[in-house]
Amino acid sequence: MKTIGHFIGGKHVEGTSGRFADVYNPATGEVQAKVALASQAELRAAVENAAAAQPAWAAQNPQKRARVLMKFVDLLHRDMDKLAEALSREHGKTIPDAKGDIIRGLEVAEFCIGAPHLLKGEFTEGAGPGIDMYSMRQPLGVVAGITPFNFPAMIPMWKFCPAIAAGNSFILKPSERDPSVPMMLAELMIEAGLPAGILNVVNGDKEAVDGVLDDPDIMAVGFVGSTSIAAYVYSRATANGKRAQCFGGAKNHMIIMPDADMDQAADALIGAGYGAAGERCMAISVAVPVGEEAANALMKRLIPRVEALKIGPYTAGNDVDFGPLVTAQALARVKGLVDQGVKEGATLAVDGRNFTMQGYENGYFMGGCLFDNVTKDMSIYKEEIFGPVLSVVRAKDYDEALELPMSHEYGNGTAIFTRDGDTARDFASRINIGMVGINVPIPVPLAYHTFGGWKKSGFGDLNQHGPDAFRFYTRTKTVTSRWPSGLKDGAEFVIPTMK
Repeated sequence: MKTIGHFIGGKHVEGTSGRFADVYNPATGEVQAKVALASQAELRAAVENAAAAQPAWAAQNPQKRARVLMKFVDLLHRDMDKLAEALSREHGKTIPDAKGDIIRGLEVAEFCIGAPHLLKGEFTEGAGPGIDMYSMRQPLGVVAGITPFNFPAMIPMWKFCPAIAAGNSFILKPSERDPSVPMMLAELMIEAGLPAGILNVVNGDKEAVDGVLDDPDIMAVGFVGSTSIAAYVYSRATANGKRAQCFGGAKNHMIIMPDADMDQAADALIGAGYGAAGERCMAISVAVPVGEEAANALMKRLIPRVEALKIGPYTAGNDVDFGPLVTAQALARVKGLVDQGVKEGATLAVDGRNFTMQGYENGYFMGGCLFDNVTKDMSIYKEEIFGPVLSVVRAKDYDEALELPMSHEYGNGTAIFTRDGDTARDFASRINIGMVGINVPIPVPLAYHTFGGWKKSGFGDLNQHGPDAFRFYTRTKTVTSRWPSGLKDGAEFVIPTMK
């Protein structure tokens, strides 16, 4: 049985707490590894290691730090197949989807190669008589990231690449459900030339999380996960004086106007709703067709597409649409919500609850489910399902359709499909959601823009990646300097003002 420890001080170390969690193969239901769960003492040792290494790293000029990320990007390309296979084996994603996970993180690493430009300060010559003023962006010190199971490559890279490029050292606490890829990323960073101690991976559960939130030397925390935990992490971290950016759940709506290309909209919904078994925070889980004619036309196209979805393990080939859910508990929860939707009166047009995969009967597979006639008061509308379930909520007109995502507690992503530019522009302007797609079902911004939801999908003032990441992982110091001319003017007792 493979045992996974931690990565501290540039090397693998065994866990010493005596506690372990099982790492499953979701396709078979078999335990394939044990991962150590760190004690707070083990976490503290990692923080001390990171704190000792950070000053010398921060003293490196930004261009030298960027060169490490250049090499890291090359190594990610070299090891793409190996990384994707390890990711799929523990998460259940198809190989192409696993590669997408890695590439989306790689793109942030590419963006962070531009750190020397992003870290430039400002300068004012002659702010007063003989006075110059300038600002500097400086690293925080030791920072941390707590990342989820559904993107074990992308989200860790979204966190540690800008943090490290800015001169910080980093403590990564990844999900204990699929810990191998984060460990492999740390190895590659060392191979790329990162000094030991700048990136440490501490595997663990709530004890490690609380240790991160309470440690006095960790200056900032980034988190992605459920809304309830995001709120907990944000409140505890900020109460301890830390910076925090915490991203939670979602209920992403896609509005389909009567003038939309219905085949294009249906294809978009299939990919966005069922890709990765729906285990994406940017998955479309609610389709809102406007008008009965549009709704009927959309359902006519969706039903056969959902019924034809190809489900299987990642080893079945690149034409598999999605694989198993991540755990038995996740599968049971999703099935329970589908049961609840039926009880509450929604029409289950396609029922995937009884899907079984021949030869993989113990895996966590589930077929695609499609609900029609869903209403705002139903559990399947209000809760994030995080599974292969799409709900259709029919709207009489555009205003009723717009009100649905506007009034929902989550505000991560949304989309509209239409041929009308005026409608699209109005939607983008009025919607109270952080990421908007116009004829784009999953509007995840590219690395040089920022990613972040509104309302209960995001806690904190700054988003992930893009320029916001460098603002989050640095603090501004402003210097006012005057070099005496040799004239003796005497002391001044009035507060300085612009003269």
